[in-house]
Amino acid sequence: MTRRIRRRVPTWGAVAPLLGFRRPVRNGVDRRLAQALSVKDLARIARRTTPRSVFDYVHGAAEDEVSIARARRAFAQVEFEPRVLHDVAEVDTSATILGRPASLPLILAPTGFTRMMHHEGEIAVARAAARAGVPYTLSTMGTTSPRELKQAVPDGNDWFQVYLWKDRDGTRRLVDEARSAGYDTLVLTVDTPVAGNRLRDARNGLTIPPTLNPKTIWDMAWHPAWWFNVLTTDPIEFASLRSFDGTVAELVAKMFDPSLKIEDLAWLREEWSGRLVVKGIQSVTDARRVVDAGADALVVSNHGGRQLDRAPTPLRLLPEVASAVGDQAEIFLDTGILSGADVLAAVGLGADACMVGRAYLYGLMAGGERGVDRMLQLMRAEAVRTMQLAGVSTIADLRGRVRLG
Repeated sequence: MTRRIRRRVPTWGAVAPLLGFRRPVRNGVDRRLAQALSVKDLARIARRTTPRSVFDYVHGAAEDEVSIARARRAFAQVEFEPRVLHDVAEVDTSATILGRPASLPLILAPTGFTRMMHHEGEIAVARAAARAGVPYTLSTMGTTSPRELKQAVPDGNDWFQVYLWKDRDGTRRLVDEARSAGYDTLVLTVDTPVAGNRLRDARNGLTIPPTLNPKTIWDMAWHPAWWFNVLTTDPIEFASLRSFDGTVAELVAKMFDPSLKIEDLAWLREEWSGRLVVKGIQSVTDARRVVDAGADALVVSNHGGRQLDRAPTPLRLLPEVASAVGDQAEIFLDTGILSGADVLAAVGLGADACMVGRAYLYGLMAGGERGVDRMLQLMRAEAVRTMQLAGVSTIADLRGRVRLG
C-alpha cells in the first residue's frame, strides 16, 4: 500500500532560511573583490577594469609565451603526499626569510611601472605586504622612489631591486640611495642583458607613460575610471631614474649592459654590505657561481617567461639548485605561481620562499590596495587548507612530501 504524503502550505518561517539573498555591498571595489575566490578570478576582474595594453603588459610574456605556459603546467603536475590521522587543527604557515620572520614563505617581487596598473601603485602594495607580514621588493623601474616608499611604509620589510647599468656611477648612486633610505636587502636582476621580445607590448604600442592616440582614446571609452585616475594623479615616471619617453625595450637597451660578467657581481658585493639576492638563475652552474661571488640568496627564475622564451622551467630546475647550493644560500623561486598551494609545492621541492609578481598585480588592478590584500588573503587561505589536507602542521614538514610529474 502506497503511503500518502501529506502536503502543507509553506510558511515564511520555513522559507526564509532557504533564501540566499545577502545584504547588498554598496562599494563597487568591495563588491568586485568579494567575487574573487582565486588569483585567476582577480585576473579576470583585472582584465575588465584596465585597458588592454596595461593588462597584457602584466599577463603576457615573451614571443610565443612557451616558457610561462610550461611553468604553469609544471605546477599543475605537482602531487602532494597526504598523511591522514594527523592533528592539523592548527597549522603554522610562517617562515624565516633572510633572518626575518614572515607569515608565509612569500615575497612580493619587483615589478616596473606599478602606478600604470593602478594609481595607488607601489605604496599600496607595500602597505598590504606589511599588514600580511611578508617582504616587498621595490623595483628600480618603479614609479615610487626608495625614500618615498620608506617614508610611507616605515614598518615594512622592504627590499630594493637593481640592475647593473652601463653607467656604474648610476648604479652606485642607486645603491647609496637605498642604503641611506634604510634598506638592508638588495636584489640584483641578472637575466636582462637585452629586452625580451614581448610581442603583446609591441602590438599594443605600450609606452611609459601611456600615450594618447586613436587606439588608446577608444580604449579610454571602455575604461574611464582608469584613465581618470591616470590623468588626475601625478605623472607616471621612473621615480629612481629620469623620466624616459619610449618603450620598455628602448629603455632596457639604453640603460642595461649586455657585457656583464661575474666580476661585476663581485664589484656590487664590495659596494653593498647588506644582504644580496641574485635574481634570474637558470642553471646549477650559475647558482654555484653567484654563491661563490657572495650572494646570500638566489632566485631560480626565468623572469616570468618575459625574457628568453623556451628557457628552463624554474620549478623543474629547483631541486637540482637546492641540492647544489641550498646549504650555502637561501633559494627562492618565481614564475608561474598563482596560489598558496603553488607556494607550498615549491617549498616542498627545495625553495625557502617564493616570489610573486603577476599575482599581486592582478589584485592591484582589480581593486588597488584592497585587491592586494585580497590576493594575500587568498594565498594564505589556500596554504592553510593545503597543509591541513596534506596532513602537515609546519612548512618544514613539506620537505620530501611533494612530487613533480
